[in-house]
Amino acid sequence: MPLVSTMTSLREALVAAIKSLLRGKSFIKAFLAVWTPTAGTPVTTQDAAAAAAAGTPKAGADPAADFLAEIEHMFLGYIEDGGLKRFSRKLKRQFKERLRSNPDCMLPSYNSQLPTGLETGQYLALDVGGSTLRVALVDLRGRGTAGTESGIVQMDSFKIDSDVRDLKGTEFFDWMAERIHWTMAKDGSKEKKGHSPEEPLLVGLAWSFPIEQTSSKGGKLCGMGKGFLAHAGLIGEDLGDIIKTACQKQGLHVELSAIVNDSSAALLSEAYLTPSTRFSLILGTGVNIAAHLPVHTIDAAKFGARPPSWHDAASHVIVNTELGMFGHDILPLSKWDVLLKAAHPRPEFQPLEHLVSGYYLGELCRLVLLDAIPATGVFGGEVPPSLLTPYSLDTETLSLIEADKTPSHPTALALFTARHPSPVPATPSDISFLRTLSSHIARRSASLVAASLFALWELKSESERALLDSLTDPSSPFALETEAELAIATKGRTAVAFNGSVVERYPGYGSALQGFVDGLVKGEGEVGMELVEASESSLRGAAVALACLVGAEGGE
Repeated sequence: MPLVSTMTSLREALVAAIKSLLRGKSFIKAFLAVWTPTAGTPVTTQDAAAAAAAGTPKAGADPAADFLAEIEHMFLGYIEDGGLKRFSRKLKRQFKERLRSNPDCMLPSYNSQLPTGLETGQYLALDVGGSTLRVALVDLRGRGTAGTESGIVQMDSFKIDSDVRDLKGTEFFDWMAERIHWTMAKDGSKEKKGHSPEEPLLVGLAWSFPIEQTSSKGGKLCGMGKGFLAHAGLIGEDLGDIIKTACQKQGLHVELSAIVNDSSAALLSEAYLTPSTRFSLILGTGVNIAAHLPVHTIDAAKFGARPPSWHDAASHVIVNTELGMFGHDILPLSKWDVLLKAAHPRPEFQPLEHLVSGYYLGELCRLVLLDAIPATGVFGGEVPPSLLTPYSLDTETLSLIEADKTPSHPTALALFTARHPSPVPATPSDISFLRTLSSHIARRSASLVAASLFALWELKSESERALLDSLTDPSSPFALETEAELAIATKGRTAVAFNGSVVERYPGYGSALQGFVDGLVKGEGEVGMELVEASESSLRGAAVALACLVGAEGGE
């Protein structure tokens, strides 16, 4: 369509929307009824006229304010009148169903014991993520050493760039082994510990990729995704054996003795410091929650072929919820959520993650801006060209913009202008509009995460009561442990370990999340959940998992 014709249609659509506003419609509803830029083609003048009634705009009308008020209702209206708790109860039903039926989520780990806080010693921990390998010697000193319970004796961080991701098969693990050797050589630990085939160095691993875990210390390598080729020719091989062989080439004798994912690592890490920790939240690019639940809540098939000794000793287990996979058919979707989902290559895989994680918050804001700019005239009525590209507005940008709380937003204005230049320069009022819009999107994210935590907290409490009622011997170890778990869940503040760029660094997110959680448990007195930051949780969690294993074996 020619530009002149398009602008004419836009102008007529705006007029029609304003006329409709006088007959009781909100501005945004009226405008979107006659103009849908995301569909690519405006409606005709006749369609616009038919959709609106005659009239003149009210004096002092503020389209931008009206738009933001409507957005706030669209994104946060669902929480009103107990709506957030109703959503949480629906989510709890999904959690219960998938503990029994779904092989892809609510996955029990091999971590059946939480740390006592008495574990001590130095442990080698590896953290392998999508962009970084970290190798550290972690010193656990015990929960009684207030403020110094653990520390990192030596740590090196190695960037995993595209060249490293392109390493195929054993080449990648050889690269890992070289970095492990460098870190160990710095501290002289190789000589001190006398690594040998008879006395290998025990290693704890935080592995941020798919793995078919076969024990607390072993698992079959799966396709890694994220652009990695390290699985080439090695799928189905034991990850511990692969790392052991690579380290032997460097003269290091190591034994992979504990494998944890990032959510389990966070829970174990904070449980070492805070005894009431029973949940962990990872919220950055993606989202996940780990929960400490009774074994009996989980379908037997989910445990795979574990030895009877594991089941004999385990009354509880850390469960990897894979939270992002939940929310089918119950999420409070806006028009823009539907657009994001429709353009996604796997629209049904992680519906909840689309609404809450850092990978998607910026894109959702961009989609709203494509409608808001022509509808309200903010940013001079012209969409910055860069915003026409999907995922060009990232959550980091929104976070930095929201961090500028000065009246004229000079830092945020300079940042947005640099990253998204436009023929019509942005103004402080444009930045204010964007800050308010992004805050509504972030608050909805926080509310949904809070509802997820509340659902799991209720599920744990109900499960502990059911388990306690089913035990015939109230003096058995299982009964005593379950009674202690129920007391933590119902008589105090259960700690939720958290980390991740969104929950840690997005301005106001953590306090909003805690506020929503407190609102959901309102009326329960001092009972509830307390968010606790778990710093360096991947490394410390891997070390704690290893220490727990060593302690359990030592006590046998």
